[in-house]
Amino acid sequence: MVTELAAVDTDLGVLKTGKEADVHLLRRNLPGEDGVLLAAKRYRSDEHKLFHRDAGYLEGRRMRRSREMRAMAGRTSFGRNLIAEQWAVAEFAVLSRLWTIGAPVPYPVQRHGTEILLEFLGEPDGTAAPRLAQLRPEPDELADLWEQAVSALELLAGQGLAHGDLSAYNLLVHQGHLMVIDLPQAVDVIANPRGREFLARDVANLAGWFHGRGLSERVTDTDDLLRELETAAGLG
Repeated sequence: MVTELAAVDTDLGVLKTGKEADVHLLRRNLPGEDGVLLAAKRYRSDEHKLFHRDAGYLEGRRMRRSREMRAMAGRTSFGRNLIAEQWAVAEFAVLSRLWTIGAPVPYPVQRHGTEILLEFLGEPDGTAAPRLAQLRPEPDELADLWEQAVSALELLAGQGLAHGDLSAYNLLVHQGHLMVIDLPQAVDVIANPRGREFLARDVANLAGWFHGRGLSERVTDTDDLLRELETAAGLG
């Protein structure tokens, strides 16, 4: 990482657009040096974009000041910006927690307002790592990626978490390694009444994709995997 105060961040363009956030490619460097590439995820708060999960999110994370709660509930301009910032706070906290235990997530660099800076997963020329959904792995690679996916789910479950929105679209394959991204809605499976449901949905989505690419149902047995994850999460 480049940490000197003299470092400059240069926006190199958009890597990905989404319903709730855009991801930009940045270069952080000192004058005369190449520096490093970073991914800047910027949550949007304009009135045309709806955070389709924010009701459940706010219900479990009440803010102390009633003025802020009223603003968010009423979707005022101030309130929408607060909601966007809370999503950024949530994702940065989960990424920090998971990266510390060695989970396959991008390194969280910093958060400022509605933006989080992350390790860029891709090539030195700025080409981003492909999503799992874009790939057609050969049988051996497919089996290896499945094992990596199961390992990632086990690590999350060991922290009492489910991704909450897992699919082949928010898994990247970087230099042969499966990396989990897009975690603002990560669910505490113990505290959330629907914890088992979110965990089961993550498992079903993942197993369905791998089975559809040729992995046998014997390998992608969702019942056995779900039981293992529930035990790891303390639900068993």
